[in-house]
Amino acid sequence: MKGEPRSPAIPRTRIDPHVFDEQTGTENMRQLIQLRWIAVVGQIVTIAVVHFGFAIHLPLREMGVVLICLVAFNIGSMFRWQEHHEVTNGELFFALLVDVATLTAQLYLSGGATNPFSFLFLLQVILGAVLLRSWTVWTMVGITGACLIGLTFFFRPLAAPPDYYIEGMLICFGLIAALLVIFITRINRNLRARDARLADLRERAAEEEHIIRMGLLASGAAHELGTPLSTVCVILGDWRRMKPIASNPQMLEEIDEMEAQVSRCKTIVSGILLSAGEARGDSPIETTIRTFVDDLVKEWRETRPVKDFEYANRFGHDYPIVSDSAIKQMVHNVLDNALEASPNWVGLDVAHEGDALKLTITDRGPGFPEEMLQQLGKPYQSSKDKPGSGLGLFLVSNVARTLHGSVSAHNRSEGGAIVTLTLPLESIVMEESMSDGR
Repeated sequence: MKGEPRSPAIPRTRIDPHVFDEQTGTENMRQLIQLRWIAVVGQIVTIAVVHFGFAIHLPLREMGVVLICLVAFNIGSMFRWQEHHEVTNGELFFALLVDVATLTAQLYLSGGATNPFSFLFLLQVILGAVLLRSWTVWTMVGITGACLIGLTFFFRPLAAPPDYYIEGMLICFGLIAALLVIFITRINRNLRARDARLADLRERAAEEEHIIRMGLLASGAAHELGTPLSTVCVILGDWRRMKPIASNPQMLEEIDEMEAQVSRCKTIVSGILLSAGEARGDSPIETTIRTFVDDLVKEWRETRPVKDFEYANRFGHDYPIVSDSAIKQMVHNVLDNALEASPNWVGLDVAHEGDALKLTITDRGPGFPEEMLQQLGKPYQSSKDKPGSGLGLFLVSNVARTLHGSVSAHNRSEGGAIVTLTLPLESIVMEESMSDGR
């Protein structure tokens, strides 16, 4: 719906192996197209050497027509598979059948099964075993076997010297070996990339399941805390009206402080329920990026013991957004970590870089351990010796990733650390304002 930001709710990742089959299938098809170009060049060179070098007469016109058909098919394949499309097992099977058909035609025109290059049928079988499913591989074996048997009966004989078969077989062996090394190496690279993507998705699914469990626990705790906090509020109000306390300014000041802390606890509880989608009553608040960041910084400064806080909002041209508690909690979390590491000074810089909101939080603390920088965003990675610590940056990273943003961190040479949050504007800004701004 126009005028609304994209929802930052964290979805649960569903690992679909067919998605990886599609991506890997597309890459394999592209490798097959490249291999076919190599085969075209190899056929041209081989025909030229045999016809002109070895003086063995070949039907150049007919063999040239077969090559032209193969080139036309490969050009069409290039245009079709230039973009990502789903590659089915049947399409890979058909592409290999075209190669088998052109090879059979060329062998028919050049000696049939007596041509040493008939061993190239084995190359097609090996490629089928790597690329195709089981039933199509055996179908490929049957088709290539039938073609080879047919070529023993139907072919155009060659007037060739007796020793040409051995020389041709050596050339054929070298060609098959080279093509297999090139192709299998690339296919293995595609498979390793697929396995890496699958492992990454499994890790993300485990992390998000961990977040869901923590969210359920936090939501339950928030519900349980609501009643005692309301009770404490009522008791403090009763105390304020009691004569011994009402006449004691110091006691009233302490009650004011307690009420402020209870109010902050209730705000935190409401924020947890809002993030869980359970808050009632309040409507989403329309604001702008600059105002939203200014307000969250103001709230953070008023509720934390900040001594020296350097804040610069250099966002520039403003965009309307709907106030998002998840982003606010994410920034507060990073600021809290910086304040804990550097109680005397914390810096926040807000900038507009490209099509993204960039928030840079700086501190003068001890910095991150090297192993933590390498595992940034993983759960329970912390320099604090406290049970359950190390979830802050983990949650921050997951919120940023949900918004298609990123979190990076590094240590300063002069001491301290810098954490950078980068959020694409298209994920947080109302769609209408983005189209107007462009």
